[in-house]
Amino acid sequence: MSRRSSTGSRPASPARRSGRVLHLDAFSGAAGNMFLGALLDLGLPRRELERDLAGLGVRHRLELSQVRRGPLGACYLHVALPGEGRRAQRHAAAHAHGRHYGEIRELLRRAKLEPPVRERALAIFEALARAEAKVHRIPVSRVHFHEVGAVDAIVDVTGAAIGLERLGVSRVTCSPVALGHGTVETSHGRLPLPAPATLELLRGVPTVPAHVPWETVTPTGAAILHTVVDEYRELPAMTVEAIGHGAGDDRPGPLPNVLRAILGREPGLGADRVVVLETNLDDLVPEHFDFLMERLFEAGALDVSLQHLQMKKNRPGFLVRVLARPSERVALARILFTDSTAIGVRAAEWDRLVLPRETRRVSTPFGRIAVKLVHGPDGRVLASAEYDDCKRAARRAGVPLREVLRAAERAAGGDS
Repeated sequence: MSRRSSTGSRPASPARRSGRVLHLDAFSGAAGNMFLGALLDLGLPRRELERDLAGLGVRHRLELSQVRRGPLGACYLHVALPGEGRRAQRHAAAHAHGRHYGEIRELLRRAKLEPPVRERALAIFEALARAEAKVHRIPVSRVHFHEVGAVDAIVDVTGAAIGLERLGVSRVTCSPVALGHGTVETSHGRLPLPAPATLELLRGVPTVPAHVPWETVTPTGAAILHTVVDEYRELPAMTVEAIGHGAGDDRPGPLPNVLRAILGREPGLGADRVVVLETNLDDLVPEHFDFLMERLFEAGALDVSLQHLQMKKNRPGFLVRVLARPSERVALARILFTDSTAIGVRAAEWDRLVLPRETRRVSTPFGRIAVKLVHGPDGRVLASAEYDDCKRAARRAGVPLREVLRAAERAAGGDS
């Protein structure tokens, strides 16, 4: 269920084998510098982060300070330009136009970054670009970032991807996200809070009021959460290893302006909750099921299945069952109503036991292939190559599908 991937045929680290999980406590929201500050406070080595960030080819300097936010000590991160002051002001003025999405994408593609870091950073900016495009009713190719196109956002996003990789995080969970109210001044003028792009990125995410008149979640913070969080829930079962606090600006409020991050290891068997959506259909054209399943998976379904039924008046029919995270309940129910003939959907939450798993992209003679690695309770790692990737590679190379499957699973290093 994790979205992260690894590079090449490198074996899973001990942290990945044991199911390292990061839980975010967003009781005061989240911003890019708060997220990265929390990872540094957890134990992400600063030197390793700075060495990896140098691959961006973007001149900057990380300034870290230990601050207090209310009663809590926290790590405050500021991304400074070299020679910040009059020279930096001239540099900032020269780049006040910001960057187009295509420029940022090209910068990340050229950067000297590990493939999983690059992929995650690109995914975060793509999510942000799609949200901006929807808010402004323009094509993604025309999205132009202002505040978010600044160096600090590029560093925050890439640093977040580096931190998750360096800490060996295979799963990210998050509490409901606290949202402030009021207005904020932007390059587009004064906008309501949450900012429109932020709210778009938080679609389907459980939120709670923060009861403060300021911006608790920035677009960058929302894009990071949108991309890296696997599940919104309370603190999952884990053995806690480290706790970090990333500070935002010092603001008055009922709670410290801090993002708390908790790093730990899941037991051999993980546990979570899923929502189960079901509906019985006896009048949907069977060939339309393919489109319905595609729409459900695109919207975040974990699994979709069909079962044959004999319904009332002895009519043949189908049971459609969808498994999903509880936060996706409403969005997926809407698809069942709009893209099938359903007039009612049953919903229930189930406890689920799961084995730790991760997805890794490996290099093969037929190209890079995604492989799912499942860590069994006996210590064995079972590899299962992604079918669609293998099918495309087999067609390109003109070889049997089974050859591509075997090559990918061998490269991943799993047990047969």
